[in-house]
Amino acid sequence: MSTRSRRPRLLLASGAGLAVTAALTLTGTGVADARPAPAAPADSTTVTPAGHAFAAKVNGKATFKAGSVTLTCSVSVSQPSDTGTNNHIPQAPDNTNPAGPVASDINPPTYSSCTTNMPGVTATVTTTGTWGVSMQNGSPASATLTVPTAGFVLQTSGLASCTVTSAPTGPSSVTGSWTNGSPSKITFVNAAVPVKVTGGFGCPTGAVTSAFNAVYDVTDVTDPASQITVSG
Repeated sequence: MSTRSRRPRLLLASGAGLAVTAALTLTGTGVADARPAPAAPADSTTVTPAGHAFAAKVNGKATFKAGSVTLTCSVSVSQPSDTGTNNHIPQAPDNTNPAGPVASDINPPTYSSCTTNMPGVTATVTTTGTWGVSMQNGSPASATLTVPTAGFVLQTSGLASCTVTSAPTGPSSVTGSWTNGSPSKITFVNAAVPVKVTGGFGCPTGAVTSAFNAVYDVTDVTDPASQITVSG
């Protein structure tokens, strides 16, 4: 009799333990689930006016800091050419993405009127290839600039002869904030760009990133009375 009565009690005790474990898990008081939560879907994005050409021009100065060297350029612009589709918002319906950014190829921005923080050192910047920009609606809205492989090369001369190559091994992207307005603006604050630095004395050859700071005004070239706008 005692053997027959003990087994049901053991089964009941085991079942009760499982029930408690399940209750703790369901109420969140048990062991936490180690699996990462799924990423939230990206907001819907629409960029208008569809099909219009746009230009981006630095407002103030653009700076690049690699190690102890800081480059400051007071002129920088990316603008559409007479032919081609670079610097154009996609035509409808491609100017809308229900769950992500809207992207455009752009002509490489030029950088001129540049100075360095090193006495006796001058600098020139060469940009090549097809760059890209993508706009994403959100709170706040954002804009991501993509630099092609070796698409930005800074060369210094004088007391220090250095070469700084951005995106040295592959395309690289930096993200800034987008603000609708008249004109709309893209702001980059200490955006990290991978770089490779070569040269002799005075060159920051140990630097692997450059901090990029700039504000760009984005204007409608097709219709200057219109504004480039990012919305949901």
